[in-house]
Amino acid sequence: MESPEPAAGVAQGSSRLLKVLGVAFGLAIIVGNTIGVGILRSPGDVAAALPRSGWFIGAWVAGGIYALFGAMTMAELAVMIPKSGGQYVFARRALGEYPAFVIGWTDWISTCGATAATAIGLGELATEILPALAGHETLTAIAVTIAFMGVQWVGVRSGDRTQQLLSLMKGIALLAVAAACFAAPGAAVADRLLPSVPTGLAFVSALVFVFQNVTYTYDGWNGLTYFGGEVRDPGREIPRAMAGGVIAVLAVYLALNAAYLHVLGMGELAHDKFPAETAAHVVFGAAGGGVVRAVMVVTLLGSVNALLMICSRMPYAMSVDGLLPRFASRVNAGGTPHFSLAASAVATVALVLSGSFQTVLALSAFFFVMQYAVTFTSLFVLRRREPDTPRPYKAWGYPWIPGLVLAGALAFIAGNLIGDRENSVRALLVLAASYPVYWCVKKIL
Repeated sequence: MESPEPAAGVAQGSSRLLKVLGVAFGLAIIVGNTIGVGILRSPGDVAAALPRSGWFIGAWVAGGIYALFGAMTMAELAVMIPKSGGQYVFARRALGEYPAFVIGWTDWISTCGATAATAIGLGELATEILPALAGHETLTAIAVTIAFMGVQWVGVRSGDRTQQLLSLMKGIALLAVAAACFAAPGAAVADRLLPSVPTGLAFVSALVFVFQNVTYTYDGWNGLTYFGGEVRDPGREIPRAMAGGVIAVLAVYLALNAAYLHVLGMGELAHDKFPAETAAHVVFGAAGGGVVRAVMVVTLLGSVNALLMICSRMPYAMSVDGLLPRFASRVNAGGTPHFSLAASAVATVALVLSGSFQTVLALSAFFFVMQYAVTFTSLFVLRRREPDTPRPYKAWGYPWIPGLVLAGALAFIAGNLIGDRENSVRALLVLAASYPVYWCVKKIL
């Protein structure tokens, strides 16, 4: 029989998490965690698989709606179980300790890998902007990670203010690029007609490819769920922030993609691996590359801070439940789970130094969508098993909309299994190895 769960927001250490976060932080963490370099690169691949510009824009609208449905489904769980720790917390309540352990450690490893990759990206950009840093990409990535760890070590309010500032700068920078594109002359040919629209299996394959690329670019909308125990009024502020955050991301994505179409046209966009840079060269001339690099730096800074904040909440939650040493749940005077933060920063630096973050990233697509599938399943389990538990907020259109997002997650898993068999097999082997690890943890702790 499992031990009773501790009260929401209580750390089994020297202090408590502080309930100081509000809607502004929720918007910032979702924008910061979702908008990355993907929107500057992926539109070209999406356009190449579609016959017309209307289909292209429609794909990004559909992806945004799917993300919104997913966010409003997960919001019910975040409000019902207002604890910090994200999807691990939901899985533990609905499915038990072992499934939660799998979700917790795969989520933590994947997010540390994403943090490392983002920090490395910053290091590479820094050398392009400051040639004196050439050859020091790894050192720069480590310095960025340690710097943000220091910001967050001061306290949750410091991390909150930093994230709000960086996300605001990110949004302004990207919208400014879009506005500049619209101010420039439009492409001579705005649309493109393929010789023939794919049919049958080819058509299905194209749609699956588009769905995977678009939904992966929207991934990150669940960022606020990792801070449920720190939100002042979860029942009110979590649903508002999650809806508002996804809508803000959708608006930015539509503005950028419409800007690409305006400047490049569908034909050129469809064959471009880095449309943001191409569009910037059209608009700004020789300075376009510098403009894009500056925007990318701002974008990645917000992502590193968001990812590192999220990383620190997973070991904290697992420690509270006795699946990691108790010291990992200690919280400093500023409201930061500092041991968990330090462990996450160390893991990120280790991945940067080893280069193994590339392997982690290859597995992350499978892990992330698996975690979504488990979380959406948890909603159905808890609706059936705990029908009378207070739910200040309920998911839209239950059971149809939650069923739709669950089906989408399962389709994504199937697509990964078919399209990337090598990494899918590796991911399944990691999952198979999780039980011996869990058994050892239980024996030791």
